Amino acid sequence: MSLTRGEVIAQARRIVVKVGSSSLTAPDGQLAPERLRAIVDGLADLRRQGRDVVLVSSGAIAAGLGPLGLTTRPRDLARQQAAASVGQGLLIHRYTEAFGAHGIRVGQVLLTLDDVTRRGHYRNAYSTFAKLIELGVVPVVNENDTVATHEIRFGDNDRLSALVAHLVHADLLILLSDVDAVYDRPPHVDGARRIPVVNDPADVAHIRKGSGTTHGTGGIVTKLESAKIATDASIPTLVGSADRLIVLLRDDNEGTWFEPTGRRRSTRLLWLAHATEPKGRLTLDPGAVRAIRDLQASLLPAGVTAVSGEFAIGDPVDLVGPDGRVVGRGLVSYDAAEVPSLLGRSTRDLAVAFGDSYERELVHRDALVIID
Repeated sequence: MSLTRGEVIAQARRIVVKVGSSSLTAPDGQLAPERLRAIVDGLADLRRQGRDVVLVSSGAIAAGLGPLGLTTRPRDLARQQAAASVGQGLLIHRYTEAFGAHGIRVGQVLLTLDDVTRRGHYRNAYSTFAKLIELGVVPVVNENDTVATHEIRFGDNDRLSALVAHLVHADLLILLSDVDAVYDRPPHVDGARRIPVVNDPADVAHIRKGSGTTHGTGGIVTKLESAKIATDASIPTLVGSADRLIVLLRDDNEGTWFEPTGRRRSTRLLWLAHATEPKGRLTLDPGAVRAIRDLQASLLPAGVTAVSGEFAIGDPVDLVGPDGRVVGRGLVSYDAAEVPSLLGRSTRDLAVAFGDSYERELVHRDALVIID
């Protein structure tokens, strides 16, 4: 018999909480200390209950707007990074003060997706989190906006929080924003209804995002993507209002609860499925689709009928069936320019024609994830 939402929350010993920029800033874009303190009060309550807490916090760019005299979030990368550089110090200072009022120490951890997906970086990141938690410190995590490039443009702290939840072996992920739940349509529209429980990603497949807020980049779609990453890794997820954290944890009539749907798997495969942009496409024949999907086999050149895109060795590519539907994603073992001459040929033939180095998979099964 599965546990209820209340039972899962009560038993969760390690919780990752993500808070967005819109929950931390005033309408003028500057950091709102009273809003930050209210969130910290709720997190401190969790700590008093004996839980480990990891906070993933946006807000560095938003916190830097006021001091730089900017009224809106800049669109160009250079000014975003400048705002993040100014704002990150202000943000962690406020957290240090707010948690300090409860006798709790904090430690700043700045990450990019590489830090939770590349093996060497992953081990180092895990060790850092483990030691901070062992020492009674609350890690305050943010994307390293001052040096990030691709990630900063997409506001991936939601996605990052799910990967962090997996990294630290969390029992629960909580995504806080200025919206109190997931709704079946924009919440300001008449007749909008709160979705209390999501048992399957198909339950919310029809939902589309708005434009986000003035000072944040997230929308409901990034919350749904983050929840899917976490629940795919067997981590239940709760979405709700940052202003009602305590109530959210106690009242089933608050927020939206996402039931776990998958089993825990490697962060690398989570990253591959959910946090990569494919650089190309490989079209598979029916036999190759069955081999990778049903037999967990590697993809061999003999099963590929077409290739498109520009990619290098190690880049992610989508694997599509004869009908054009994506069935998987993998890290390719050849450059795009090499692949056309390999199609439909066995690895033995390729070794004879081009040398032993070509007797290898197009995509190895350990670098391949099936996408439903």
